[in-house]
Amino acid sequence: MSLTDKINEDIKKAMLAREKDKLEALRAVKSALLLLMTSEGGGEVNEDAEIKLLQKLVKQRRETAEIYSGQNREDLAETERFQAGVIATYLPSQMGADELKPIISQIIAETGATDIKDMGRVMAAASQKLAGKADNKTISVIVKELLGV
Repeated sequence: MSLTDKINEDIKKAMLAREKDKLEALRAVKSALLLLMTSEGGGEVNEDAEIKLLQKLVKQRRETAEIYSGQNREDLAETERFQAGVIATYLPSQMGADELKPIISQIIAETGATDIKDMGRVMAAASQKLAGKADNKTISVIVKELLGV
């Protein structure tokens, strides 16, 4: 079942259950998927593009929640966090730091990185290899740690 089909099915369930907040998040995902499909010539979108889109939507919601929290608008921040949680359920499970360290160590060895100047090469390789399995912020922290910054 494609992501679009899964989202459409969950929209129907949320409508029947009268889950307004969840429905709002699902409609946002559907809208973003439709925009992505039309920008790519009206065809199907591959799984990598879907994952990147979902990650982008989750990141936007979390950043917006932080802004709202900084402005003492916890009601709006909570809505954004809830929507980020709903959207995140469609992402593959994220790897923890313990699982990432050996993989990133291997990438550092493959790229021959020795200091922080090589971080760009390491991040490019790690982002490509770990796409959808971990967010780049977590990868960046581990790379800096392993490169001794």
